[in-house]
Amino acid sequence: MTGAASGIGRAAARRFAAAGAALVCVDRDGEGARAVARETDGLAVACDVGREGGVRAAVSAAEARHGRIDLYFSNAGVISRGGPEAPDEIWDEAWRVHVMAHVWAARAVVPAMLARGGGVFAITASAAGLLNIVESAPYGASKHAAVGFAEWLAIAYGRRGLQVACLCPQLVRTAMMGAQPGSAGVDGALEPEAVAESLLAALAQGRFLVLPHPQVRDYFRRKAEDYERWIGGMQKLYRRYVENA
Repeated sequence: MTGAASGIGRAAARRFAAAGAALVCVDRDGEGARAVARETDGLAVACDVGREGGVRAAVSAAEARHGRIDLYFSNAGVISRGGPEAPDEIWDEAWRVHVMAHVWAARAVVPAMLARGGGVFAITASAAGLLNIVESAPYGASKHAAVGFAEWLAIAYGRRGLQVACLCPQLVRTAMMGAQPGSAGVDGALEPEAVAESLLAALAQGRFLVLPHPQVRDYFRRKAEDYERWIGGMQKLYRRYVENA
């Protein structure tokens, strides 16, 4: 479980532990990861999953401790503001953490899962990956890519036993929320525990798309039905939360 030191990751670690899972808590915040590991009787790994070496180190530690990985929850995330003018470093970090971290993880764990006949690969994308977010082009674009990669995994390997789940919440009460929730908070913020519960329920039911905010399904449907009208609505949000900020 990556991004395990706080927010959704910490809540999911507690919930998975309560369900009897043997956990490996991964985060670049090593002390935070160790705190969650102590609480959940898990193993802490301090690494940056925005680098392939970090992902491989986490996978190796998990396999050394437990022999195999049955479920990989690729959950780490970063947030920033801005459009194309945002520095390349911001774009690069968003791409590495929100896209390549999933790719590197799948590269490291999916072949063994398929060889055993199955496993679970869960990705935290965002409602921004379905609907975008007006305050941050790097976040919105990279989260779209995360959803696309999760879809591809399900298409390619779903019939071979790989269960894929794509978690797409709107605003969640985590450190990433900040003092000004912005456009993501139009439907209110959920507690991380509620999001973790939604994920476990979806895994039990074999569902791909996990929407802790049920309104997102309606927004996504409206987007598909009338793209131009949806763009117009998002332009109003941009004016409200960006131009008038």
